[in-house]
Amino acid sequence: MKLRVSAVQYHLHTISSFEEFAKQVEHYIKTAEEFDTDFILFPEFFTTQLMSIGNKQGQSLTIQDLPDFTEQYLSLFKKLAMQTNMHIIGGTHVIRKGGKLYNVAHLFYPDGRVAEQAKLHLTPTEIKEWNMAPGEKLEVFETDKGTIAMLTCYDIEFPEIVRMAKAKGADIIFSPSCTDDRHGFHRVRYTSHARTIENQVYVVTTGTVGALPTVDFMRANFGQAAVLTPNDIPFPPRGILVEGEINQDMIVTADLDLEILYRVRESGSVTTWRDRRTDLYPDW
Repeated sequence: MKLRVSAVQYHLHTISSFEEFAKQVEHYIKTAEEFDTDFILFPEFFTTQLMSIGNKQGQSLTIQDLPDFTEQYLSLFKKLAMQTNMHIIGGTHVIRKGGKLYNVAHLFYPDGRVAEQAKLHLTPTEIKEWNMAPGEKLEVFETDKGTIAMLTCYDIEFPEIVRMAKAKGADIIFSPSCTDDRHGFHRVRYTSHARTIENQVYVVTTGTVGALPTVDFMRANFGQAAVLTPNDIPFPPRGILVEGEINQDMIVTADLDLEILYRVRESGSVTTWRDRRTDLYPDW
């Protein structure tokens, strides 16, 4: 099976209304639609742009205010997924459940369904500054274009969770990210490459670019989108199908072939997935 994926290097800047946010989102999605994309990925925490709208006193909103936009966020992305017949991974958005905040990736299906995957591993900032709670369950998601998983930023740095996703059937890992400097960016990027080699899967990743000068912990962003492959003969030597220009407002697009993945797992130069020692270390 072949499919086309796009990843958005979403440009964060101060806005004054949800409508302004919606127009920016629609611009990227319509661009991907012109490319006949099947899946489009937005970055982690890109909806923090809504915090820059501010309140009546001219102060920026806080992370506690962000869930107030959830209904509008869901409505917008459901509508766009149905209009364009695309699968949209709506980055992550902060939601509130049971009095706790969760950083949640959302998959919007073309038929109007919405699936969720809460971030499982939280950074010190998410815990100490934003008082967030981690997700408690890993899901994989069936689509008419294959089985995928959504593992957000820090999640991709843990090999066990990606191996579990592959054991559950995922062939493509979508990894929305948000990093504020080169160190964080390269942690996510290098480990994404490692996960493609270990599990013989595709990884699609992207991050926020630009800045929100009035929003705490979102003042600096360092991001680049990439579509990554295992390192074997049928794929590019560096394992990169496409990558964006660092810190530029743009979208990248590439074609994925699942049959090549299956063939490499059976008879590649190395067969890392098949050769794992589950007698020594289980997948679960």
